[in-house]
Amino acid sequence: MPDFRSYCPSPADAANATELLLSAEESHHLVAVNRARRGDPVIAFDGHGREWTCELARDSKNAAVLKVLSSRQAAAFPFRITLAQALPKGPSMDAIVRKATEIGAARIVPLESERTQVHFDTKREDKKTDKWRVAALEAAKQCGNPWLPEIQPVQNATSFMRASATPGAGFDLRLIASLHDGARPLKTILADFRAAHENNAPRNVLWLIGPEGDFSPAEMDAARGAGIAPVTLGPLVLRCETAAVYALSILSYELQNM
Repeated sequence: MPDFRSYCPSPADAANATELLLSAEESHHLVAVNRARRGDPVIAFDGHGREWTCELARDSKNAAVLKVLSSRQAAAFPFRITLAQALPKGPSMDAIVRKATEIGAARIVPLESERTQVHFDTKREDKKTDKWRVAALEAAKQCGNPWLPEIQPVQNATSFMRASATPGAGFDLRLIASLHDGARPLKTILADFRAAHENNAPRNVLWLIGPEGDFSPAEMDAARGAGIAPVTLGPLVLRCETAAVYALSILSYELQNM
């Protein structure tokens, strides 16, 4: 039987913890939903790479306790990918967050663009952000990813593009998926980066994905003006959720093999 997985923020002395108390939500999910019982193996993780191999010591539905058998700090990914995703219609953003977590994105930034058809007031935006964080947590449990992506509040697309060019943003390569003329293949852009950086691969990469209908011409002009490189994802027009998964997958693969 595979181990159960539960989320638990790190206690003060995470490396030497002997017991972990799960939150009411995690306890309910582990005991009531997954039907774990006393003595079952459980892997707990804190979303920052710390994992504990545990045994369920108290199978309470609102205050489960795990006995820690061992712990480890997982190695960080050798690169960080930020997905800046223009908000799509319907529940597609939930699926994008899940897939991005499975692929290993370090950060997800929801964007409101000119062609975005979904708009939130502050209260609804907060609820959506919480929902996306839950989706990321569920995906991390499912795939065994000990790192949870940071999910930022919704931002204006053009403002974010311009801010991404500042030194404080920390990106060494910035990409935007594009259907417009002049977009280049990812391999070409990565080869050019290595040639200009003593054969080193980028380590902190931003990838922007547009909404239905892509970013507007004005937004693409803003991206190019901010030094963001347009990338083609091939000759076919992809749905935005497909484009996000495709873009993250090929970038992750290339970075792992550079």
